[in-house]
Amino acid sequence: MVLLEGLKIANQIKEEIAETVTKMKEAGQKVPHLAAVLVGEDGASLTYVGSKVRSCQKIGFESTLIKLPQEVTEEVLLKHIDELNRHPEIDGFIVQLPLPKHIDEHKIIMAIDPAKDVDGFHPVNVGKMCLDLETFLPATPYGVMELLERYQISVSGKHAVVIGRSHIVGRPMSVLLSRKGIWADATVTLAHSRTKNLKELLLQADVVVSALGVPHFVKGDMIKEGAVVVDVGIHRIPDARLPKGYYITGDVDFEEVSKKASYITPVPGGVGAMTIAMLLKNTLIARERAMTKA
Repeated sequence: MVLLEGLKIANQIKEEIAETVTKMKEAGQKVPHLAAVLVGEDGASLTYVGSKVRSCQKIGFESTLIKLPQEVTEEVLLKHIDELNRHPEIDGFIVQLPLPKHIDEHKIIMAIDPAKDVDGFHPVNVGKMCLDLETFLPATPYGVMELLERYQISVSGKHAVVIGRSHIVGRPMSVLLSRKGIWADATVTLAHSRTKNLKELLLQADVVVSALGVPHFVKGDMIKEGAVVVDVGIHRIPDARLPKGYYITGDVDFEEVSKKASYITPVPGGVGAMTIAMLLKNTLIARERAMTKA
């Protein structure tokens, strides 16, 4: 069994981006500028956005964080998005999800300029992805594909089962795995909460990507020998015996599944780290595109 060390690969990608940024500075060019909009005080979102800001500083990006109160109106949030769309110094920005229930997430995503949508969530970018056109890929599925490539894991002709059909991970993951390409060309089954024969499907799978959002859902008896297992889930499980009072785990029962898998991602230290790295890569791409248009 080989660990797919997302944290290690993510650091390599950040080093590569940092080298590019250094060359941009030496050439007198503007460095990439990533902005993030954070609504409310959700703990996971605060941690995630804080990590993005620190990563920007480490690799030489400019960064802007816009923090808004939980009770902010949709109108005010849309105004901030419009300002970011028009701001000439901002290359790309994200609106951290989830948003409070009184705000329509789809309306917010639609308001983002596709040319600055480095999360890859706007319908224009999703459509281009489905048509194999150049675009921003959603950071988490993009990170999974990058991880497979860097570990030289070919999925061509293999049966991949993706568990979960969210617009952020599951659906784009199924598209990217099935696209034409050296590190794609898989035959993909997209499974979800209504799939009746899930265990049967998983036992046929050469590649399993779990983005279901249920801790320890995937057990050892659900995976065939030698499968590649990618765990996108991340859960904070309370445990009073531990110093922090909790532990982090994924959708996959790592102890059981790792005994059968040929490759497996750990949680933490797997896909999560890749997500931030690919967001930074998308922002660099946004800056480079802006330079070619100038």
